[in-house]
Amino acid sequence: MDIQINIIDREGGRHELLAPTDMNMSIMELCKSYELPVEGTCGGMALCASCHLYVLSGHELSQPTDDEIAMLDAAFFVQPNSRLGCQLKLKEDMDGLTVELAPV
Repeated sequence: MDIQINIIDREGGRHELLAPTDMNMSIMELCKSYELPVEGTCGGMALCASCHLYVLSGHELSQPTDDEIAMLDAAFFVQPNSRLGCQLKLKEDMDGLTVELAPV
């Protein structure tokens, strides 16, 4: 099943992305597949925060892991709604999720 994920880029542009839920992709991987400016330097291991984003919609998401929390503690521009895109796997209940890429 495909869902829609809304991404606001660092310039304020809005992108409505069609996202497959059957490929175990993360939001970081989805952004990279659409060539949005998400580095994902560590390859999705929660080690670099280059996929830092803000969750803007009220979706119930999985709780951050200890590794994600530790990486966010070391990241810049962290807000209460900060998450790492590499740690958010696409699921059907994320349909309509809106996130904004954090500044670098």
